[in-house]
Amino acid sequence: MRPKDNLRIYLYLIAAWIALIVMQHFSHIHLKKVDILIYANDSLAPIPIIVLVVVFLFGYLVESRDNRSRKQQLLFIKSLMFRLELRNLYIANFLALKSPSITFAQIKMASLGELKEMRREASTTEYHSLEAMEPVIMEYANALDVWRSLMDIARANGFNDIFQDMLYIMHFISDVTTFKEVHPDKFFIYEAANDEAAMRKVMKVLGDGIRKYLEYIIELKEKQPELFDQVVADYELLARARG
Repeated sequence: MRPKDNLRIYLYLIAAWIALIVMQHFSHIHLKKVDILIYANDSLAPIPIIVLVVVFLFGYLVESRDNRSRKQQLLFIKSLMFRLELRNLYIANFLALKSPSITFAQIKMASLGELKEMRREASTTEYHSLEAMEPVIMEYANALDVWRSLMDIARANGFNDIFQDMLYIMHFISDVTTFKEVHPDKFFIYEAANDEAAMRKVMKVLGDGIRKYLEYIIELKEKQPELFDQVVADYELLARARG
């Protein structure tokens, strides 16, 4: 039971509370078999609002517990994706990145504060060249099944932000694959560079990849430092092997 799902209940209780207050002034209650009249007193009026508070608090506690469970589940899913399914993509993305200049060796040695500063600096990104961006774009296209799986997981678990992100990436991949079907030997990035809207989409997708990775790494550093060391060490080893 979530507070936002029970708005109608809250409104009914508030209406009942108001009705009892009105009754306090304009009506009375006659108890059968008792030869007295009692007016709706102050003890009745607070009942609906008390029930409202109880329902709200109960819903809040259930939602908080549900949110914690879903966040743990999401961290597990992200760990699986970042460590296995998308590792090549993120390595290619960081190797192509010119600004901010971030290496996996720097990430491994960084404090939590330094990682957060890296994330702030990554609010805008710049790449070494158009040619350096093309392999990253193709990594996104090659990971189509991963994005589709993530979108299904997000939809099933109510991760609306992730669902919208995956939907955006899927549209981007559709643009790439459509272009490649017609021009298999040409770079998509050259086509995008001649279209302002397409280039904005490329920069958003690739830049978001850098930012999402850093956010994931920060979360690991805070909550699972041992896993942080393992993940970054894997990335650093492979990135160094690729030069």
